[in-house]
Amino acid sequence: MTFLLIAQAVTDTAQQLADTANQVTQQLAPLPDQDLRFGDLLMKGGWIMLPIGILAVLGLVIFFERYFTIRKAAKNESQLMQQVRSSIVSGNVESAIAISKNSNTPLGRMLAKGLLRIGRPIKDIEGAIENIGKLEVSKLEKNIGILGIIAGIAPMLGFLGTIAGVIKIFYDISKTDNISMGVISGGLYVKMVTSAAGLFVGLVAYVCYHVLNMMVDKVILKLETDAIEFIDLLEEPGK
Repeated sequence: MTFLLIAQAVTDTAQQLADTANQVTQQLAPLPDQDLRFGDLLMKGGWIMLPIGILAVLGLVIFFERYFTIRKAAKNESQLMQQVRSSIVSGNVESAIAISKNSNTPLGRMLAKGLLRIGRPIKDIEGAIENIGKLEVSKLEKNIGILGIIAGIAPMLGFLGTIAGVIKIFYDISKTDNISMGVISGGLYVKMVTSAAGLFVGLVAYVCYHVLNMMVDKVILKLETDAIEFIDLLEEPGK
């Protein structure tokens, strides 16, 4: 009888230990992975994401507007030069002026300004072409500098958001005395979103800024080449 009681007690104890082990295992089991949506992650960045988003949209608008404007100015104007050359050689300066004005391009406006100065010293013509060329280049470079500003400001805004978030995390810890890694890491990964967003926007703006500047440099080189060809054309009859 005593043996049966002892066996029953051992069985009950083993069952209790097994139940306890199962409960501990269930508590320690890793939580199922939760999909982290990109949009939700951005929203967790806080209010600082709003100015970063505005800078991103502004940068894209400026880039595409300047890109198509500069691309239009960089198109091949060999046909225009040929028509102007033919009109000048034939002595029809008025026709050359009309052709230049109707082209509605930086090169056309430069040629028209030079043609209107025909009869004056060649230095005056060169000066007029150079002045109008500088004006056309300044038009092409309009608002490109804003991309450079965005490239510098966006990352700093992102860092500002992260620092503000870290300060809040440690403030909350000081109030609750809860220094668990879950609290710290959970808050940090959210606040690091602003730094990542700011760096991304700044990097894209930096690349766009230099792409547009390279395009403008190519246009300037082309305008200078065409201007030299035009001056040489005006000097040919005097040789």
